[in-house]
Amino acid sequence: MRILLANPRGFCAGVNMAIECLDETIRMFGSNVYVYHEIVHNKYVVDRFTQQGVTFVDRISETPEGSILLYSAHGVSPQVREEARSRGLHTIDATCPLVTKVHLEAIKYAKSGYHIVLIGHDGHDEVIGTMGEAPASITLVESPEDVEQLSFPDDAKLAYLTQTTLSVEEAGLVIGALKRKYPHIESPPKEDICYATTNRQHAVTQLAAEADLVIVLGSQNSSNSRRLMEIGASSSKPSHLIDGAAELQDEWFEGIETVLITAGASAPEIVVQDVIDVLTKRYGGVVDEVVTREEHVSFPLPKELRRLQTERARV
Repeated sequence: MRILLANPRGFCAGVNMAIECLDETIRMFGSNVYVYHEIVHNKYVVDRFTQQGVTFVDRISETPEGSILLYSAHGVSPQVREEARSRGLHTIDATCPLVTKVHLEAIKYAKSGYHIVLIGHDGHDEVIGTMGEAPASITLVESPEDVEQLSFPDDAKLAYLTQTTLSVEEAGLVIGALKRKYPHIESPPKEDICYATTNRQHAVTQLAAEADLVIVLGSQNSSNSRRLMEIGASSSKPSHLIDGAAELQDEWFEGIETVLITAGASAPEIVVQDVIDVLTKRYGGVVDEVVTREEHVSFPLPKELRRLQTERARV
């Protein structure tokens, strides 16, 4: 069996930063820290930190007053920040800078009198945070059909933004529908879908043609991982999204000569290698890693954490 290993895959710069941020916080203060929502949408990562003693909460009220609280990579609304301040929490912001960019665009457009059409998935942590920046000025759409239901007047000041982890094709269809209905709609200066999401989708699109089966490592609540699975399926190839090797099923590999393996931007490399080990031992798999695009992006730790590091170094 040929194991076609996509590169790039796995952790993006924002996920790397968020995980490093939590690791460093634990190193400095111990594991009695809290994280608002999952630090990233990946079961392996969340389980690792939970086993170290980190507590993940869905409401600020679940965090004891005066505690250390990290905001996840997906970003939070101003209301969440205000609630954290009112409880005297010591917050560290691990929001991905590319998500922060969308928040700043939303604030800018709203202050300039625009109504913003946000393209994204209802209920996703990133979408909730972005909409919280200007709730009276943002309308969420998920599909071209949603666009048809919009009823803004022809002279309305409109702009669109997108969730960073969407399928490029999916977002393109909605953007096209918006531009047809509202030709004057403003677009962000630079597209919002993140480089890593785009690159991983490009790799699957390019390589799926060579494969008989597509395996995506990632969790079910990971938007960008689900998009990778959907791209594989749209290539008419059986495609599965799994958290790890324990979920592999023998019947998937009957008659399979080439399997494409990739990982969502929040999935660690260790789960990829575990799957490769199983396929190598069970089916005599031989790895062929194919690089479709180079990535050289990194983000610094949040300024508040760097400041704490400096203060500790002086002691």
